[in-house]
Parts: sequence; C-alpha cells; structure tokens
Amino acid sequence: MDLRNLPEGLSPAERCAERRARIEAETGTNLSSLQTEEARIGQADERNCEQMFGTVPLPVGCAGPLAITFSSGEKRHIHLPLATTEGALVASVNRGCKAITTSPEGARVEARQHGISRSLVLKPKNGKVQPYTTEIEQRQNAWKKIGEATSNHLKILRFDIDEADGYTFLTLFADTDEAMGMNMITIAAQAIGDWLAEELDAELITIAANVDSDKKPSKRTHDRGRGFEVAASAVLPSSVIADVLKTTPEKMLAVADAKLRVGSRIAGAICSNLHAANMIAALYLATGQDAAHVVEGSLADTTVTRQGDGIAITVRLPAVIVGVRGGGTALPAQKQCLDLLLAPETKLRRKQQLAESIGAAVLAGEVSVLAAQASQTLASAHRKLAR
Repeated sequence: MDLRNLPEGLSPAERCAERRARIEAETGTNLSSLQTEEARIGQADERNCEQMFGTVPLPVGCAGPLAITFSSGEKRHIHLPLATTEGALVASVNRGCKAITTSPEGARVEARQHGISRSLVLKPKNGKVQPYTTEIEQRQNAWKKIGEATSNHLKILRFDIDEADGYTFLTLFADTDEAMGMNMITIAAQAIGDWLAEELDAELITIAANVDSDKKPSKRTHDRGRGFEVAASAVLPSSVIADVLKTTPEKMLAVADAKLRVGSRIAGAICSNLHAANMIAALYLATGQDAAHVVEGSLADTTVTRQGDGIAITVRLPAVIVGVRGGGTALPAQKQCLDLLLAPETKLRRKQQLAESIGAAVLAGEVSVLAAQASQTLASAHRKLAR
C-alpha cells in the first residue's frame, strides 16, 4: 500500500483523506470517523505522525480550580485539562482539588531539575578489558563542548559513569530549555559517543543504552530522578475530610498503611502510590507530551501521616518528563490545553511550572481515591459514572 506518493499541492487534511481512502480500499474497513478538520491538524502530518490518515478524538474534562503554591512561593489557582476515557476520573480529581483548595494552605509543590538523560556505551576493541572511567572524566570539558555545540538550547548538567561486563556506560543529563529534549540529548549523545570512540580507540556500541531507562521503569530512576523530581503536599483538616471527602482521618490512614506500605511491599513494587499514572497520562495526552513517559512518571510514592486532627499527604514523583515547545505541544488543541493549565506571569519557566502543576494534580487524584477507598465508595462511584 503506497501512502507516501500523493498528488502535489494537497493540504494536510486532503493528504490525510487521500491516505484514508487508500487504506479503506485496501482493507475494506470504514474509517470515516477518523476524518478531521484542517484547523485541528496543524503540522501533525509533517512533524508528528508519518503516513497520517486521521485523528482519534479523546474526551477532555476539566478539574479544578486547584490552589497551589509553586516552588517560587507564588500562589495560584490552576485548572486541569484531563484527556481520558475512564469514567469517574475527572470527577475524582475534581473532588481532590476541592478538598485541597478548601484546606488552609492548598497544595505546596517543590521541584528539582535533574535534566533529561541519555546513556551511551563504549567497549574496547579486539576483546581487550579496559575501563574508561578515568579517561572520560579527564576529557569531560572537551566532550561537553562537543555535545553542547549540537544545540543552542542544551546544557549538560551532570553525568554518571558505570562499568559492567567490559562495557563503559556514560549517562548524560541535560537542561534542554523549554523542550522536553529527548531528541536534543540523543543527538548530543551521538556526537559525544563518536568523539570518545575515536579519542579512546574504543567502539561505540550504541546510544540509548538503557541506563537512562527512557520509557522503562527502573529502580535507578525511582531513586535518583530524571527530568523533574516533584514533591507535592497538603494538610487536610478533619472538617474537610468529613465535609468534602465523606470519611475520617483514621480510615484514610488505615487504607494508606495497608495499601501503600504493606500491599506494595508484597507485590515487590518499585514505588507505592494509589493511581498516579491516571493523572499523568491524562495531562500528558491533553498537553501534547510524549505519552510513553507516563512509565517513569508513575514511579511515584505517596505517604500519609497524622497531622493535628487531620492528615498530611505527600506525593513524590521522581521523573516528570515534560516540555512546552516541540513535539505535540504545538498542535492546536494541545497548545490551548497548555494555555488553560499554565498560570501566566510566574517566576518559573513554563516547563517547570508544568511539571509542578502535574505534581499537584497527582496529589489531588491521590487524595480523592484514598478517601473513596476509605469510605468504601470506589466501586459504587465507578458503577454510577463509568458504566
């Protein structure tokens, strides 16, 4: 099936329609529901999706407002565009937003930038056994310049070196400005790897050598972080827990102990949370992020402790990997969702503000589901809203 050789002069919508017609003719499948309007495509069929023949609509619901204090100390109320097909999710996050916003301090968020990472691996030629750690460290000024020269928006923040089974792994962490930066760091890693291989008379086996754990869960990412490490917390008094969440602090603490501490341990889980992936996936899809990075994003830990007559709840997300330029963020609908979510005129870079907002959204979702389990209403909520 030839989907590349199209008549010249077609608009993006016409190119999609032509490909769709060819697929329908070849497969006998009705694909009419995938047709889309010109204004919704943007540059998707040129920059985001090869052989594009349509779009799949995703429902987007709004949760909030959510009161948040960013790491800059600025207080805002944000609205969350959640792209999902899971009934009850938006309602649940919305209830969590209400509980947090009704509480005296709202959500407080802190963030640390680790940078996007990419690893490469070298091996001595001719079967020799030769570690390269010292040589790489001694030459770091030179290879950093080579990597940073590949983009005006990339700055190497740090690096790790691991030696195992005759291989030397170099993992780079970089600030990539407002872009998520996976392509940027990959191009830099290639240039650095090529230079090191020649300089050390070594063989560059590959870039993307899995130590970076891109789009894969790993204990290293959980423990050390990747992208942005975000911590969001809130203190919920017993009055809010009773009025908004319809349960008690004692019941929420009991569920947290059984589920998060013991249940996760029995399962051998890398992390311990209630459903962090739900909020991350919904916000990633709505705002044009690479949805596969929900894997690292979901490596979250939620902790619940007694605080006064209520509870304190904190969620740590070690790897929120986002951008506000490039990728799907420029698509028309996704750009508007970003504009809805991001508060204007803050001291934070928009990319960090996005990461911190996602952390607060996860906190809201964790609060609500913890309460639903404590009040034994999780199943009834899904029966009512998701069937």
